[in-house]
Amino acid sequence: EAAEFDYSASQALKAFREEGISQVLVNSNVATVQTSKQFADKIYMVPVTWWSVAKVIEKERPDAIAIGFGGQTALNVGIDLFKKGILQQYGIKVLGTPIQGIERALSREKFRETMIERNLPVPPSMSATSVDEALKKAKVLGYPVMVRVSFNLGGRGSTVAWNENELRENIIRALSQSYIGEVLIEKYLHFWKELEYEVVRDSKGNAAVVACIENLDPMGVHTGESTVISPCQTLDNKEFQDMRTLSIEVAKSIDLVGECNVQFALNPSSYDFFIIETNPRMSRSSALA
Repeated sequence: EAAEFDYSASQALKAFREEGISQVLVNSNVATVQTSKQFADKIYMVPVTWWSVAKVIEKERPDAIAIGFGGQTALNVGIDLFKKGILQQYGIKVLGTPIQGIERALSREKFRETMIERNLPVPPSMSATSVDEALKKAKVLGYPVMVRVSFNLGGRGSTVAWNENELRENIIRALSQSYIGEVLIEKYLHFWKELEYEVVRDSKGNAAVVACIENLDPMGVHTGESTVISPCQTLDNKEFQDMRTLSIEVAKSIDLVGECNVQFALNPSSYDFFIIETNPRMSRSSALA
């Protein structure tokens, strides 16, 4: 899917091997480092889809599955296998963040509800699953709005709409890019700073913030297309510590086991900030950190 997931999966395979655990790798990309013979005990070069992985599970009968290292595709497949009852049927444990936590992080609506329940600040926003619903909710919020896509990698389909015509033009594409047909219509924080914190947390609740990463470009430029700088250069101590504390709270709220990045929007002329999203997996910022 992207170079950082080849890096993360090859590191994971090395770590499992050091622990004496045998691994079965599903990866259809022959050009990756992780598909080299010295990394995994068995390699299946088959499509990374739930029905394909189900056949591998039926044959190999693994004790556990690790879905936090293969990007968004691996998370989607893990959720599908859980919902179809395949993991339960074969008694397979999910290593890392539980499926319910992954869903809370990746569904924009569930994530928003989770943050509000815990009194964590999120921008004014509403979810939508159809064109009409999106147009109505954008009117309530007031333009410009940011369209964010649920269960998505690389910001595909996300867009900024400055008026109703722009939203109408782009909303169908946004809905089609979501794995579950859901988008979040959010008040656009024009020229706010975008920052992310890389958090590692274990199953006992011990957490560490590994790095703070600052986007050179403001909100609205997808972080994957932005130049990023680590450590952060323009924060004072209060801003740094407030967001650092809340990034650990976000990790706790999704029962994170492993790593995630938590993205923030910060008003450059005040101490106001909002939590934008979290990715409960290895990401580009993880590889950078």
